[in-house]
Amino acid sequence: MPNRAVSSFEVTGWDQTPYGGEGDGPSFSRATVRKSFSGDLAGESTAELLMCQADPSGLDAGAGYVASELVVGRLGDREGSFVLQHWGLTGGGLPNRTAGHVVPGTGTDGLTGLSGVIEISVDADGAHSISIDYEIG
Repeated sequence: MPNRAVSSFEVTGWDQTPYGGEGDGPSFSRATVRKSFSGDLAGESTAELLMCQADPSGLDAGAGYVASELVVGRLGDREGSFVLQHWGLTGGGLPNRTAGHVVPGTGTDGLTGLSGVIEISVDADGAHSISIDYEIG
């Protein structure tokens, strides 16, 4: 039976640069994002995101990202590092959606053998959280 970890996180750094997509149409950008986690997952991460925004003036028209994220810290009672790959969509009149996985084979130290799925959410006040359903085997 999988374990469930729930943690809040704060974005502690964001370095974004545009690429491609000059002219009319969607805008594209890359970002390096740093986070700090507290709760069942405690630690820090650095993520590389590729993003697309349908209308540069706002997210309501539609936006999406894909990310690879290196997490270092404690998950439950074990310490180590692992990589998440995740994606998210917003806008276009649809509910916000995020999902992702722990990349198999990326767990180190006490997290060797980690596998699982994640979901990221943002509440009405803008607070971010992550839930991870995982196994270590």
